[in-house]
Amino acid sequence: MSENNNQYATNIKGKKGLRRIFNAYGYSLAGLKAACSEAAFRQLLLLNSVLIVLVFVLDFSILTRMVLIMASFLSWIVELFNTAIEAAVDHTSLAKHPLAKRAKDTASAAQLLTMLLLIILWSLALWHDNPLNWF
Repeated sequence: MSENNNQYATNIKGKKGLRRIFNAYGYSLAGLKAACSEAAFRQLLLLNSVLIVLVFVLDFSILTRMVLIMASFLSWIVELFNTAIEAAVDHTSLAKHPLAKRAKDTASAAQLLTMLLLIILWSLALWHDNPLNWF
């Protein structure tokens, strides 16, 4: 029975090798396009794009730049997960349910923590690395 399940899963998953990589790339682009239809993702795209430009405009060390860029990408990644969870929950049912609310609220809390991390890291970078010494 297990062998039949493995064969079924292999057939469902589709292609192998380079074809699988090209398909995955296409699915990823479709996911980014879908995310861009969400206002929250577009807002984060704009905010983090500005922050990444500022990383190179302001006089930060290379390590600080790396950390700030990683934090921006983390914010985008968490928002992609948040959007995916919301879509999956809504696909399952649009009815109000405590577990659906918990799933959506928890994903939103992950994004809140990511934004707090971004604020903390930028505050520390501006305070420590920037010659303007804002704080």
